[in-house]
Amino acid sequence: MEAQQVLTTGQHGLWMLLIVSAPVLLVVLIVGLVVSIFQAATQINEATLSFVPKVIAAVAVLAIAGPWMLTTLVEFIQATLQAIPSAVG
Repeated sequence: MEAQQVLTTGQHGLWMLLIVSAPVLLVVLIVGLVVSIFQAATQINEATLSFVPKVIAAVAVLAIAGPWMLTTLVEFIQATLQAIPSAVG
C-alpha cells in the first residue's frame, strides 16, 4: 500500500466524518446561539436552560437524519472494506 493511498483513505474518512456529523453540530450550534441570546436578553443564568434544549435538538436531528447518517456510514465502510484486496495486492 502506497503512502498516497493511505492519505487518500484518511482524507475520505475525515470528509465522511464531517459530512455525517454536520447536521447534528449545526443544529446544536444554532439552538445554543438562540438560547444564549435568550439568556442574555432575560438575564437568566441557568445551566440547564442551555443544556436541555441542545440535547432535545440533538435527539430530534438524530431521529430525523439518523437513517441517512447510518446508510452513508455503512456505504463508506463497505467501500473501504471492498478496497482492501486491491490495496494489499
